Amino acid sequence: MNIKLIYGSDTNNTEYVIDTYVMSILEQMGEVDLKTVSEVTEKDWHDADLYILSIPTWYDGELQSDWEMYFETFKEIDFTNKTIAVFGLGDQWGYDEWFCDGVGILAKVIETNNGTVIGKWTKDDSYEFDTNPKVLIDENTFWGLPLDEDNQSDLTQERVTNWLQQVKSDYEIIHGK
Repeated sequence: MNIKLIYGSDTNNTEYVIDTYVMSILEQMGEVDLKTVSEVTEKDWHDADLYILSIPTWYDGELQSDWEMYFETFKEIDFTNKTIAVFGLGDQWGYDEWFCDGVGILAKVIETNNGTVIGKWTKDDSYEFDTNPKVLIDENTFWGLPLDEDNQSDLTQERVTNWLQQVKSDYEIIHGK
């Protein structure tokens, strides 16, 4: 499987999660092309079997700076026949109202533009926020994997491992592999 992981990171927390937890698992799943969103070209949306997008959410639900600059282009992409999983970082205690909003913002654009979002994640009791951020599809389901390196970094490895297993399973079900 050809996997393209596209990410943005201002503080290197997202890069740290990718380097420390994500890449070793993805490399077992297939060939991985890692790109920052600032490097993405139109061709990048035509040469992978699976896309994984990563975005931290800033402040009051703002997109990370590179994603913010790319967002108008992103909204114009036709995601027909594209399988995409999204994960993001946020702070569920300091910014619970906007916790990982970027994940939901990207996922909604993907679905609106005919893409298939996989890796939807069940909200369990380990998440500790009281509001309804955009990362939620409904009260029990996230659009993708939300991570909180500020407050729950001890849960990141297990969450990433389980989520990527789910992404692989979702992909295989959709594509009959």
